[in-house]
Amino acid sequence: MKKILNILAGLLIVSSFTACQPEFSNPIGDSTYTSGDADFSNYVAVGNSLTAGYTNGTLYKSGQENSFPSLLSNQMQLAGGGDFTQPYLDDDTNDVGGMVFSGTPILQPKLIIDASQGGPERINKTPTMDVSNIHPGPYNNMGVPGAKIFHLVANGYGNIANLASQQANPYFVRMASAPDKSIIEDAVAKNPTFFTLWIGNNDVLWYATSGGTGVDQNSAGNVDPTTYGPDDITNVNVFGAIYQQLLDALTANGAKGVVATIPDVASVPFFTTIPYNPIPLSDQTQVDALNAAYTQYNAGLQAALQNNLITQDEADARTINFDLGANALVIEDEYLTDLSALGLPSIRQATANDLVVLPAMSVIGVAPDPNNPQLVNGITIPLEDKWILSKDEITEVRTATAGFNQIIQSIAAAKNLPVADMGALMEDMKNGLVVEDGSIYTANYFDGTNLDNLLFGLDGVHPTPRGYAVIANKFIDVIKRAYGANLPKVVPANYPTFDILPAN
Repeated sequence: MKKILNILAGLLIVSSFTACQPEFSNPIGDSTYTSGDADFSNYVAVGNSLTAGYTNGTLYKSGQENSFPSLLSNQMQLAGGGDFTQPYLDDDTNDVGGMVFSGTPILQPKLIIDASQGGPERINKTPTMDVSNIHPGPYNNMGVPGAKIFHLVANGYGNIANLASQQANPYFVRMASAPDKSIIEDAVAKNPTFFTLWIGNNDVLWYATSGGTGVDQNSAGNVDPTTYGPDDITNVNVFGAIYQQLLDALTANGAKGVVATIPDVASVPFFTTIPYNPIPLSDQTQVDALNAAYTQYNAGLQAALQNNLITQDEADARTINFDLGANALVIEDEYLTDLSALGLPSIRQATANDLVVLPAMSVIGVAPDPNNPQLVNGITIPLEDKWILSKDEITEVRTATAGFNQIIQSIAAAKNLPVADMGALMEDMKNGLVVEDGSIYTANYFDGTNLDNLLFGLDGVHPTPRGYAVIANKFIDVIKRAYGANLPKVVPANYPTFDILPAN
């Protein structure tokens, strides 16, 4: 749990102060808004940070107000929907996010754009929300940042006494109806008439954002989630058993709803912003010096090849070579044949099949030892595994994601529940999404110029409020098709992206 919280706190992020009131693409007075075959009188949303309204690296009140379930419930209220409650961080008077425990910060505040610096930075304010300031639920929004699928059924996940042992989540501690209740128990206690369930992202995401430093529990065959590390990929069999349990509980009293699939991690800017070849070389002398530095290593590879320790393909893949122009990063790769007995490290240059994680921007090209400027991260010092999601790790992530999505679709079909294809939506965001008013939005990362068309915040993982508006519309589309409802769309342009600190 501690590692999960550290990731939540440490991502690069930015956010939006002002929560806009909903505006509709249809007239509010239109009497044709209907719920169709659904009943929106008591809508409950179950999930993780994407459901809670986590944005720009943290959870804060205005972000919660613009969560996709909040936006969706606003539209539902035009067709018989009831009140929608959320566990607002309402003593966060500065709307900065973050959290403290016994006076010690455990989650950092949001990032903003500093116009004078031209980039993101943490807002210079101290979090005021203390975990012990408990607001017991249950709530209509049961999205808990950091939750994996097995956390939704874990009793004690909201017990403050379990924080020290890393068996509890501070967000759920604040909102649990009782210390021994699980997230799904609280969700069911609301007796929903309609629900959304979007869960499973973290079951692959934390492995991916860690650069694959966790364990793929599918390869390990481990079906005991109590033994998992925070960065592990959840076993598909564990996912299936719990997903069935969740939908059985949510539909037990006849509630209808929509479930959502898990998008490919490569669709978010956390993995698409830094290219695999960000090293520009324009001096032939420098190129020759770098190649000379790897002469002994490359010769060792040829010796390993001649002794049949590696194949020709692996020898070619591991050979380090620099040229004029854009050059690939030198990286560690634990999936390579172990040649340590020959004194050779498991390194190679990255390819377009590898993904560089966003925080690597702080280390690439840096000489960690000021007394030895020839040692440079990513060039003469291979990047550690945590900075790269290698092609083999990407395969593990995508295989698990495909398995999770097959389970989601299969169980949903058996229960006659519609599915929102979030993988397709995220691909549209990545490629440039055209919405009803003709605006084009992208999943690009902030580059200093694109303030208005971005759907993802500066953590590179979570949508901006504008992005959550697009997600709400995806659910509306599915609800309309599946249940014959008539709901107005949300206008994404009416919702914010980042907070901008004016230049002095």
